[in-house]
Amino acid sequence: MRKLAISCCVAVVSALMLTGTATAAEDLKADLDKCKITFVGSKPDGTKHEGGFKKFEIDAKADWEEAEKSSINIEIKTESLFSDNDKLTAHLKNPDFFDVRKYPKATFKSTKIEPKGEDPKATITGKLKMLDKEVEVKIPVELEVGEDQLKMAGKFKIDRTKWGMDYGKGKINDEVELAIEFVFKR
Repeated sequence: MRKLAISCCVAVVSALMLTGTATAAEDLKADLDKCKITFVGSKPDGTKHEGGFKKFEIDAKADWEEAEKSSINIEIKTESLFSDNDKLTAHLKNPDFFDVRKYPKATFKSTKIEPKGEDPKATITGKLKMLDKEVEVKIPVELEVGEDQLKMAGKFKIDRTKWGMDYGKGKINDEVELAIEFVFKR
């Protein structure tokens, strides 16, 4: 068995490690009905709001021999943003945050994949672009490899102010927790 780390986002954004026997890079097909990109925003008083994105595309390639040659790219449709509060969802879509009319997409492009020992874990490093600003992020991921599918899950934090989302500074925490759950058909 050979290990492979496929770089991912996204999102916001992922790292991906696979075990397999193929010898050439291969396209992985995401089962988008089973994939999720979610976030949790919070305030200093402990109040939290959950949300995510309903529409996104994933382009992943696995090199079963050399993990470093694998890649994952994600394009998120920002208009598909949702949260646990309708009023908050509308606010997050306006220019104070995602400005979805001006910036209809956010992207993640992997730049590096680092397998973590013998465990099915990896770190994906890549560029997350939102509001026309690109920032490097690192995403630790865990993998579950099955006969007919590969599952990848990761949690990480970003500082929203690095993309110019400064609204509510001091009243809203700068750090936002992101989570990805991707399923690829094999």
